[in-house]
Amino acid sequence: MPHAVQPGFSMTESVSAMDRLLTSLRDGKGRGLPPVERWNPPFCGDIDMRIAADGTWFYLGTPIGRPALVKLFSSVLRRDDGAYVLVTPVEKVGITVEDAPFQAVEMAVDGEGEGRSLAFRTQVDDVVSAGPGHAIRFERAAKGGLKPYIHVRHDLWARVTRAVTYDLLALGEVREVNGLPMFGVAAGGVFYPAVPASEIEDGEAE
Repeated sequence: MPHAVQPGFSMTESVSAMDRLLTSLRDGKGRGLPPVERWNPPFCGDIDMRIAADGTWFYLGTPIGRPALVKLFSSVLRRDDGAYVLVTPVEKVGITVEDAPFQAVEMAVDGEGEGRSLAFRTQVDDVVSAGPGHAIRFERAAKGGLKPYIHVRHDLWARVTRAVTYDLLALGEVREVNGLPMFGVAAGGVFYPAVPASEIEDGEAE
């Protein structure tokens, strides 16, 4: 089946989008993340790039097999009005994200209780510690379980992988929040409620 090309792009333009992005990004110098929040280039349409729910990046329907390339593109990812875009100094293009753009693949625990430190590493080697500025949130999974996320930067989040989720929930405890006993996790001086404690008692949360 031929790959779908976004309106306004010919197949040739879609194929060359990767080259244009790479050329622009190679012009950047220095260490650390690029200042994408300060860039305001014109929007050049959508390209056939997708981040699957499991964190795999696809281009023209094919997985991007080079981790360094994925890491490069992730460094210029931004969210504008709910849409995900890759931003360079000269252009901005839209991509598709099925769930969260990052995956939290590793967690390190230091300490206990309110003062506990939880550090998460993403699949592209971002490292963040839960707390003010890097919140943990929980969403309901399709079958009634829990999907935790950790805030990475700006409006970008990482979904905690299944294996790490088990370790995270093992740190859970029950605290009263607004008069209601809630099951959640404490880290960085903040308690992050997940579900009412009654659901844990009933075995409804996974």
